Formats: sequence, structure tokens, C-alpha cells
Amino acid sequence: MADRQPRNAGTPAAIAVTEPGKVRNVVLVGPSGAGKTTLTEALLAASGAVNRVGSVVDGTTVCDHDPAAVRQQRSVGLSVAPLVRGDIKINLIDTPGYADFVGELRAGLRAADAALFVVSAGEGVDAATVALWQECATVRMPRAVVVSRLDHPRADPEAEVAACRSAFGTGVLPLYLPAGGGRTGLIGLITQRFFDYSDGHPPQVREPVPEDLERLTGARDELIEGIIAESEDETLMERYLGGEDISESTLIADLETAVARGSFHPVIPVCAVTGVGLAEVLDGIVRAFPSPLEHALPEVTSPDGEPQGTLRPDPDGPLAAEVVRTAVDSYVGRVSLVRVFSGTLRPERPVHVSGHGLAERGHEDHDADERVAHLYSPLGAILREVPHCVAGDLCALTKIGSAETGDTVSAPERPLLMRPWPMPEPLLPVAVAARTRSDEDALARNLARLVAGDPTLRLERNAETNQLVLWCMGEAHSDVVLSRLRAGGAEVETEPVRTSLRTTFARGAHGHGRHVKQSGGHGQYAVCDIEVEPLPRGTGIEFADRVVGGAVPHQFIPSVEKGVRAQLAKGLDEEGHPVIDVRVTLLDGKAHSVDSSDAAFQTAASLALKDAAADGAVQVLEPVDEVSVWLPDEYLGSVLGDLSARRGRVLGTEADEGGRSVVRAEVPSTELLRYAVDLRSLTSGTATFTRRHARYDPAPQNAHAG
Repeated sequence: MADRQPRNAGTPAAIAVTEPGKVRNVVLVGPSGAGKTTLTEALLAASGAVNRVGSVVDGTTVCDHDPAAVRQQRSVGLSVAPLVRGDIKINLIDTPGYADFVGELRAGLRAADAALFVVSAGEGVDAATVALWQECATVRMPRAVVVSRLDHPRADPEAEVAACRSAFGTGVLPLYLPAGGGRTGLIGLITQRFFDYSDGHPPQVREPVPEDLERLTGARDELIEGIIAESEDETLMERYLGGEDISESTLIADLETAVARGSFHPVIPVCAVTGVGLAEVLDGIVRAFPSPLEHALPEVTSPDGEPQGTLRPDPDGPLAAEVVRTAVDSYVGRVSLVRVFSGTLRPERPVHVSGHGLAERGHEDHDADERVAHLYSPLGAILREVPHCVAGDLCALTKIGSAETGDTVSAPERPLLMRPWPMPEPLLPVAVAARTRSDEDALARNLARLVAGDPTLRLERNAETNQLVLWCMGEAHSDVVLSRLRAGGAEVETEPVRTSLRTTFARGAHGHGRHVKQSGGHGQYAVCDIEVEPLPRGTGIEFADRVVGGAVPHQFIPSVEKGVRAQLAKGLDEEGHPVIDVRVTLLDGKAHSVDSSDAAFQTAASLALKDAAADGAVQVLEPVDEVSVWLPDEYLGSVLGDLSARRGRVLGTEADEGGRSVVRAEVPSTELLRYAVDLRSLTSGTATFTRRHARYDPAPQNAHAG
């Protein structure tokens, strides 16, 4: 099944499968603190992939190797941890549970064929986990539930199962129950066996005591009925209701089929500390979760958009792989985690790297041919070299300089392109600046690396405010970004984000501009009289000419317009805010047959505008955004009140297809700088929002400092 490379200095052996059917790609998802990383560590140790179990608190786990993860004691990035169960390679994909790192979560979903939802016993199910469950249901991704942390003082597995059924639906049913009577282990509802973990993993299989059988009765009947309802054998339910004893092998086969097609979701209690449930989770992944052969592949086109037909996970097919994550290692440089969907990646071979469709995120469309020097099987931060990576498997590539997250890797003779997966818009702006001039190069270099690897990070260089703005998902995300910048040698500081304001004329005004200079030889002579009128929002700048009698020669009228537009772009107030939505009309002027010139009339036009603005006719405008907020009804009153406090104007509310409310409002941009953080706090992380520029409106006096 696999080629194993010799261990090197205690590093676990690398695994390179030869058949897609021998792979299971499983993403672990769930709220922060549910125990995903701890469970992954226990599964690795139980399968022999690592020699000892690491600790999240001590920062010694395989998956939380990022310094920011160690410092925050929570996952901040996706990590892959492969292990072997029998002849099957399981790629465990550990993802962060905190909302700021949803980009890493989406990457994990893209790379996986099934999802393991990890919820903590007694903690209930939060709205973000429910939303993720529904997202997986939309694409019919197979799912199972692990109720973790059975050793917690407040653990209540039965209540947690009930909460999962209420949140996820009636297709969620337990396969095992924790043993009672102070014993350590599980009772199988189908097998009616006691899996004794008193001596740790692996369990000893024993006969249950009578009290166990009494506890099983109701839950077992419900489970069997649920499995039979999903069976393709239409006679099975009738036979069961008629009193026939359905064989264990039939029930297990139907269970595995229902799980693989995403219509049935078993629940397994687990305790990573005692080892309870680890064997059951591994066996469930191997037997019930689908292989890549059963997973629909993303649509592919050529880089110019021509459809290329449907691919299959065939190791001998055309090469089609995707960069699901990009990281920078201090020793080996850029590391690209790749999911191979078709074909086989091999070292010392050329590949084509193509990235399109993310230009609005700062990722310009690009195509390049590169050479793959080595392939690696990642175990957290450890890279173990492998001879190949077949369709369905995951691997890591190094030193592929043009590769960014979301790019497609294909054969140079047949370049392919996969559509990028959807990513949420980063909505928290953070302005950064190099501490010293010597830090500027390091800042630019590290920013380019971070943006290439993180599609949820957007870089904006605001020419009006002269600020470098990073748009992040939240405070935890920005903290990680800043720490990575500093770790890369760039000393950076943050500063308040300044909003780009505009000005306009609140009323009509007249201006006189006279530019006369004589210093020997040809002088400079130009006189302009103008009228400025305000226009409706969004009209732009208009220029008109009502000169009579040739007071301003025809050849200099374009010079006046050029000077007008240049000065309006520079602004007429001390802060230099551009002027918008006005009509400037040239009424009169004077010229000299020798000393008048293009430059002289440009200057005179500029002076005339300043003269028109001198009587206080200029008004400051602030940007207003159109905001849409999706939220549960229970938070509607709080959100409406908060929007009102932000000087927002609510346009209306409506219900969306998911049973939530949508609030649409117009809010000044200056009031939205921290809205991503405040809305999450206000709604316990259950609300999302989008924003787009609507127009400019008159600003209050205190906005002038922006």
C-alpha cells in the first residue's frame, strides 16, 4: 500500500500511498477549545505516528507549531498530520476553531473528503458550528461528531448528544455510550460489547454487564431505526418492524454507506487523556468515511477559461493539484501544501502554476512554469521526503516561488485552472508602518509573503492618507499577522486608520485668479474669473466655458481646465482632501500677447479656485457605506440600536433563506473601523456583515481630523 522512507533522527516514517482508495482526508472542525488539536495528538500517538503525546499548554503538539499558536494556546493555522490504520493512510487536517482564522478552515474543507465535528461534552453547540454544519450539508460532505473531553468536571455526554441532535438534525445518533459504574470505556450500541479502556489504548473487548444492556435498549432501537431508514433495502424496515433480528453485519454495512453519502452522522464519545474512543474514531474513519474516489472533483478550465471536461482521481490522469495553504519556513522558505486531485506529482519534474480570479484581494493573475525539486509528506512542521504523491493525497512542495494559496498546479503541456474557493472579506483595517527606514525593505518583503499565503488578508496602499493598511479578519488575526511580520525581521508599528475624506462646495461661489510676474525677458501673465457650483452626489467634475469676445484666447482654455482639475484633485483645505461634484465655469479673463502661456493660465485657474473657497464655501464630506448584516433574530434589537449609535440609517430588515434576519443600513465609514470586532462581541460571534461604498455625505465637524 505504501512506500515507507527510513526514519531519520527519530522522525516518523513518511508515507506515500500508491492508490487513491487507500487515502482518507479528514478535516477536524469545531469551536475553539473543543479539543481538536489534543484529539489529533492522541490519535497520532495511538497509531504510532508519534512516540509521545504533546501538550497544547506546553506548546509541544505536532499541529500547533506556529509561535503564535504556542503563545495564544490555540490553533491559528491549518496543519496536516498523517497516520496509518491498517493499510489506510489517514490525513488528519487540524483547523482553528476561532472565527478570525476561517480562511484556514475553508482551506481544510477544500482539502478534505469528510469532516469530523469535535464538540466538548457539556458545552453545547454554538451558532458558528451550526452554520459550518449547514455549509457542509449544502455540498453533502460526510460528517461525524466526536463528543470530546469526557474527563471534564462538567462533562455531560448525553446532554451534548441531545444538543447536537437539536442543532444538526435527527440524522445525528450515537454509536457508543460511555460506560457507567465508574468504568473506563464505551458500550457499542450495535455490537452490544463493552470496549474496556482501563489499561489505555487499544481497548479490551468484553461482555457488557446487565445494567449496560438496560441502558442501551432505547438508544439502540432508535439507532437501528435510523440506520434502516437510510438503507437502500426497502424491505429492511418492514422486516425489522415485523420482529426480524437484523444481522449486525447488515446494520454496519448500511451505516457505513449512509455516512459515506452524507445522510447519517454517528456520534462517538472520546477522551484524549484516557484514550477512550480513539480506536472507534480511527475505525470509523477507515470504514465509513469516503476515499477520494468517491469525492466530486472541482471544475477545471484552461487558464484562458476554456472548459476542460470532468477529471477523475486517477493517478495516471492529467495532473491537477491545488495549493490549499502557503507558509514561510525560516529554514526552507516558502512551503506549499498541495491536494492532488488528478494525476501524480513527482520530484524533479516541471509543473505549471496558475492563479486567476483573486485580483481584488491583491493576487494578480499569474502563470509560470516551475520545477519541483522534492516532495514531502508533512507531519505538522516536519517535512519527510516522499517519492511521489498520487491523486487524492496531500503533500508539501518547497521553493515554488510563484505559488500562492488557491493556485492550480498542472502539467506544462496541459495547463489547468481550478476556480478558487469562496473566502470571506476581511473587514478590520490595521494601519502599519516601518519603525525605521531600514525596516521598510523587510516590511515589504514579508508583507508579500503573507499576502501570497493568506487569501483572507488584503493589503491596501492608500495614496490619499499615505498609509499602508492591512485588512484582517479580526484582532486575533491581526495579532498573528503582526507577530509574523516581526518574526521575519520587520519592526512595525500600528497607527490609527485615517479615513479618506472629500470636500465640495456647499453653495455657489466666484473666484478671481491673477498670475502676473515680470523678471526680465518673457514674463508670466494670466487672469481668470470663474464660477463654482455644487452638483448632485456622484456627478463628478464638470468644466464649462462662457468666455465672450476672446478675453481668454481659445488655445488657453484647455490650460485653465487642466489647472482647475489639478487643483481640485489636490484639494482646497489644509488637509488636502480632493474636491468632488462641482461644475467650474470660466467666465472671463485676460491675456498678454507675449507673456501668456499654458503654465500661466494653469496657475491662474488654481488661484481662482482658492479665491472661491476663501469665503468658507467648501464643505467636508465623509464616505458612507452600504452595510448588510446577517444575524439571528434574538440579536436584532441590539444590532439596530448599535447601528443607530454609529449614525447609521437603517434601510430595512428582511428574512433570508437560512432563517436569519438581514439588516440593511447606510453607515459612515469612520464608524465601521472596528465594526468587525464589535459586531462579533455584540452577537456572540453569530453575525456576519458586508460593506461597500455608497457615496459621500456632509461630515460633522469632528470628522475634519480624519
